Amino acid sequence: MTLSLFFSSISCFLLLLFSLHLFFAKRGNRLLNRLLALLFLSRFGQILITLFIHSDHQTLFPFVYQLFTPLWYITPACFYLYVISFIQRNQQPLKFQWLHFMPAIFAVIHIFPWHLSNPVNWNLIAIQIAENKQLFITERTGLFSPVFYYLGRPVLVIVYLSVTWYAVLKSKILDKKTEPVRRDWLLLFLRIGTFFYLAGFLSLAFWNIDKPYINTLFMIINGMIVLIIMVFVLHHPRLFYGYLFVSVNLNPGQKHGDTEAPAQINQAKKMSLLPEQLLKYSISMKEVMEIKQPYLLENFQIVDLAGELNIPVHHCSFVLNNLIGKNFRDWINEYRIRSFMEQYPLKSERMTIESVAHECGFKSTATFYNAFKKETGLMPTAYFSQKKVS
Repeated sequence: MTLSLFFSSISCFLLLLFSLHLFFAKRGNRLLNRLLALLFLSRFGQILITLFIHSDHQTLFPFVYQLFTPLWYITPACFYLYVISFIQRNQQPLKFQWLHFMPAIFAVIHIFPWHLSNPVNWNLIAIQIAENKQLFITERTGLFSPVFYYLGRPVLVIVYLSVTWYAVLKSKILDKKTEPVRRDWLLLFLRIGTFFYLAGFLSLAFWNIDKPYINTLFMIINGMIVLIIMVFVLHHPRLFYGYLFVSVNLNPGQKHGDTEAPAQINQAKKMSLLPEQLLKYSISMKEVMEIKQPYLLENFQIVDLAGELNIPVHHCSFVLNNLIGKNFRDWINEYRIRSFMEQYPLKSERMTIESVAHECGFKSTATFYNAFKKETGLMPTAYFSQKKVS
């Protein structure tokens, strides 16, 4: 049991860390950040309750349990809304989507401290949770009958899990044509979420079996999987900095998404590069951009370019700053603007300026207009009007 509590404690801390960071992140897609934060926070609550039950602080268990109850009724909807918003690139929830949070309102009514004639048997509830039956508690936990919990939550999980996968398959976002980073992240998110939701039903297989080691094994596996997921994401920086630590700047004074090393590091590394190496790196970098066109991927960063060429990131940054004369952001936007100038005249009759810009790798409209004016000195409409006249 000590080992299982150890893994659970670490995973609990990591989940709280990520949920707080995402909830208060000021950059990235705030809707996606906060939906993901709620999912992490819900999982944190489940593990925290298990820790309280197996510790000397069981008196806190009822309070923590009731505190997280409303969250458990909206996380299936959060899972669905995250995927839908990710696919559609929504920045804010649509009006009708707020209806998905109705179960949480009923959950708040359920846990409100009404003056009930029959007190809640928290000891029995703790025993049922200890038996790994969090989805199927048969004791009354509030105003409504136990059916509200042991039938309501499983139904929500199954329904939202089904409609989420249906929406993903219907959208075709998993096709090879989708940006690799977006596809990889969505697949990772779907697999992890589906696994943990379905794992909640495993207790049915052992419902009538009284084997304590099974519960301990579940806790160890649960904690280890969370740790493995965290290690995996840490070793895939495009996922880590793109969707989890969305507001992290890798270097002081550096713009978000621009992972270049600071000038001090570049100068310190300057003498380790021969002129032949610099020229070779410069040619290779331009070949990658012109042949493979990675600038069409909105989340493409200098770390990805360095990985493609199998050279250090600070070498890429040094070549850009000293040979090409641009930072990574301006350099990649130059390629995107060139692509836009080629594509827009061909697609202007059926697509808007913003749509073509998005296809050319720009994540936001503001970034595109700023980059276009920086490259041409004009806004797109004025530029193409001038072209027609000439």
